[in-house]
Amino acid sequence: METINLSKKQFVIYMAVAFGLAWILEMIASIFSNNGNQMVFAVILMITMFMPFLGVLIARIPLKGMGWVPHLKGKLRYVFFALWMPALLSILGGVLFFVIFPDTFDSEFMTLRGLLEEAGALEQFEAQGITIPMYLLITSVQAVTIAPFLNMFVALGEEVGWRGALYPYLKKKLGVTKGRIVGGTIWGAWHWPIMILAGYEYGKEYIGAPVLGPIVFCVATIMMGILFDYVYEKTETIWLPSLMHGATNAFTIFAYLVKPDYSNMAILGPAYIGIISMIPMIIVAVIICVKTKRN
Repeated sequence: METINLSKKQFVIYMAVAFGLAWILEMIASIFSNNGNQMVFAVILMITMFMPFLGVLIARIPLKGMGWVPHLKGKLRYVFFALWMPALLSILGGVLFFVIFPDTFDSEFMTLRGLLEEAGALEQFEAQGITIPMYLLITSVQAVTIAPFLNMFVALGEEVGWRGALYPYLKKKLGVTKGRIVGGTIWGAWHWPIMILAGYEYGKEYIGAPVLGPIVFCVATIMMGILFDYVYEKTETIWLPSLMHGATNAFTIFAYLVKPDYSNMAILGPAYIGIISMIPMIIVAVIICVKTKRN
């Protein structure tokens, strides 16, 4: 993988575009979300994901060294790592949360049933003979097969900026581990307006709101960033962290398995961004950091 050298001027321009435009879009998206227009919210959110890529283009950071043509001979294990590790860590974290808080498990699927009903999909599923457990199974299979590859193209908008440009710059300045930690913090902070204004990720009434969520989410993005950057370094192609990002966004089923009465515990889990449910991801990230330091 070619070394991408950023000047200080390029870095400043990149950060100004990636953050400035994204934060404006996030504030606009929050207005639609708070007004109940989730479709427009989702579209703006998808556009927002391409602001880091736009920042790279405007700052004239070279794309050539990011490995656009994959050479994966002898590296297929990292493809499976990117594709399935997010689901495995999510499952381990979700199970850990429900072991500690068994009363929160929504065995009657009331939360998911309410969301499907609100979206107008529940009646369609029932007419087709699809039960809630069947729906969970179908979406889970899709989340580890098709969805990561579809999500990959949207996640690319962020990965070109984060793993392709920001992380190499920070690792060169601060060292690998410190660079990844600072990079993950920046990546997490990039989400703050939409988290605070729209309740993105944890809602608005979680324990410790609205301060704790942005902090905990930065811990999650630090850990995810370590995993994604590890895959990027090992495969030397920007498509693999994008695939892993897409896989992470795809496997979110545990977020819907909590009883409605316990929705304020989202900061703890069972989604992988909760304090308790991210423990397996933290362990893997620490192992990667230790191995990197030894090498």
